[in-house]
Amino acid sequence: MNGEADIGVVGAGIVGLCTAFALRERGAPVRIYESGFAGRGQSAGETRIFRHAHDDPRLVAFAQESRALWEEWAGRLGVELLSDDGAVVLGPAVQRRLALLEDAGVPARAIGPSELSECLPQLARYEGPALLDEAGGALRVRAAIAALTAELGDDLVTDEVISVRPTGWGTVEVRGVGTRAEHAKVVVCAGRGTARLARGAGLDLPLRFGAAARVTFDVVDHSEQLACLQDGSDAFGEVGAYASAMPGNRRYAVGLGEPVGVRDDGSLLDPSHLAAVANRTSAYVERALPGLAPQPVEYVHCWVTELPWSADAVAVWEAGDLLFVAGNHLFKHAPALGRATAGAATGDRLPDLLRPEATVGAPQG
Repeated sequence: MNGEADIGVVGAGIVGLCTAFALRERGAPVRIYESGFAGRGQSAGETRIFRHAHDDPRLVAFAQESRALWEEWAGRLGVELLSDDGAVVLGPAVQRRLALLEDAGVPARAIGPSELSECLPQLARYEGPALLDEAGGALRVRAAIAALTAELGDDLVTDEVISVRPTGWGTVEVRGVGTRAEHAKVVVCAGRGTARLARGAGLDLPLRFGAAARVTFDVVDHSEQLACLQDGSDAFGEVGAYASAMPGNRRYAVGLGEPVGVRDDGSLLDPSHLAAVANRTSAYVERALPGLAPQPVEYVHCWVTELPWSADAVAVWEAGDLLFVAGNHLFKHAPALGRATAGAATGDRLPDLLRPEATVGAPQG
């Protein structure tokens, strides 16, 4: 193979980095390709929610596996990767999700207005259904990206991959702007670019694309505990709002979970819609989170890649010696997803959970 790495990974977002790191754990030589800066695509920003609450018990279990790995990797890398502030869910999904969490042994419970104000004091008065996922918290996005990038060192190559294809003689060719290499296997974790590379290799993935806006606000009064938020209640005029704290709990990033539509060429269907979503986010904060200063201090815009059966879905397609990873809300699952994909790239069977036909993420029952 002309001295090239045995396994190629396309994309240095959190899933690609975790896959490469897991390949290193297995002793596999790896080369990871990234067209820009690591973690600046769908993994962009400072914070993400770690939560166990899902409508599919298989994802609850997968989140449990990932949480254990986040803790393990934090110890090995010597950085905090996940806060212990908890995650709050509001709205009609609470009863169903709480039952799934209890069945899985996740430490979670229904809470009333008094306890809700203790773990999320910035929230306006709310008296509807609420649960606290005690093992949830805010993921330290930039710390994770920086630590994993440092571990991979020179194995991370800055180049845009144009195509991946089987050679016909037992290897996979990667062609980039300034690269031509062959690998025993290639894992594609390229976000919005995954569908393009898969199509070039003869595989059509059923992906939907969008763009998202997250808006960051200063916390007026510092709180030792600042839980993440999933608000599906409509009590404050929005369904699907979410939020998580920055390190130090002095800023809170808020989004609406409403991707802006894009065309096949990546252009926005309505360029003004992204600004409109950001403005609605600010209006939501004024109603729902009076403990935040109303003036935004930072914006993050990133692509969203969803599978048709659920906004929480994830799947891995195998095509010979190529694997294509796709889904949404993957940051929390990245360590377990990376380990599973690394295993499949080095001879293990891909878990049934991650096969497209499993439609993981779809509500069960």
